[in-house]
Amino acid sequence: MQPHHSATEPALIRAATGKQGDGPIPVWFMRQAGRSLPEYRKVREGTTMLQSCRDPELVTEITLQPVRRHGVDAAIFFSDIMVPLAAAGIDLDIVPGTGPVIAEPVRDAAAIRALPELEPDSLGFITDSVSMLVEQLGPVPLIGFAGAPFTLASYLVEGRPSRDYAHTKALMVSEPELWDELCAKLARISTTFLSAQAAAGARAVQLFDSWVGSLSAADYEEFVAAHSSTVLHRLAERFPTVPRIHFGVGTGELLAPMAAAGADVIGVDWRVPLAEAVRRTGGGHAVQGNLDPALLGAPWPVIADRVREVIRSGAVAPGHIFNLGHGVPPQTDPTVLTRIVELVHAEGAELRAEARAAAQKESVR
Repeated sequence: MQPHHSATEPALIRAATGKQGDGPIPVWFMRQAGRSLPEYRKVREGTTMLQSCRDPELVTEITLQPVRRHGVDAAIFFSDIMVPLAAAGIDLDIVPGTGPVIAEPVRDAAAIRALPELEPDSLGFITDSVSMLVEQLGPVPLIGFAGAPFTLASYLVEGRPSRDYAHTKALMVSEPELWDELCAKLARISTTFLSAQAAAGARAVQLFDSWVGSLSAADYEEFVAAHSSTVLHRLAERFPTVPRIHFGVGTGELLAPMAAAGADVIGVDWRVPLAEAVRRTGGGHAVQGNLDPALLGAPWPVIADRVREVIRSGAVAPGHIFNLGHGVPPQTDPTVLTRIVELVHAEGAELRAEARAAAQKESVR
């Protein structure tokens, strides 16, 4: 089982830049390098998440594992969205079963102004890892990633994962100038982190705004969009040939402003059909997604039908990267992911071509 690449350009890059046409549909999975793989659990024994992310040899091995096992069309860099904050010197830990915990939550002007900048020379472990990976991946593209300013801010302000982001939203609406100061600093950190990965050879990048779906569209546009846009546009200026993917969970009502923020590809969770996401974003962006990860435990014929449904729905986009609508759940049987890759590779291009032809016929009626 081989990933789909042309002699000149990987399928992922062709899809991300709108050159896919009726060609192959690339497939990868968010959190493909993770606890669903027994080989991952084995190599992670005895190391914390932050320790693992700072070890280039371990990062390389973990990132390569799903490429070897599943034959996916891209590797996603093994790291954590909190790594750049830790590298900047912010005191935090990633607690098993809880998630990121900040030693001193950031909730006032003094704390925000005391936040350190992320210096590029503190990211040697990142550039070393990316360089090793690019050499070993060959034609398979590496996707770099970072957390978006809102999601990073939500962790810093709340101090830990939250259900309602009450402290974050209160700061955002009651002290908008201070909020902008915080997010501007975090936008610089995200940009520095993504730039280090792209400069070392990452072929695409994904900006994860994991928790932005907690906002209304009005609040997103007023308080958040400009900061994500800053990250995406700075990357576009520095690395114009590196496509940018923008993804958040629960963002069906935010898809249009997220698209306008400056990405090439809009990641879509499972709640909105891809065809509807294309309609909401104006039809000019590639899409990524969006099989419901909760369905991975269903019988194979059910999963296969849903995979085909996703492919048909995404056919109206100028490019479609097949993925889940969120990360791979830890309890997933990895053989199911391999079968999905095989199905997308075997049937994806034909299903896409048929659906595109049907849509064109419908449009001329």
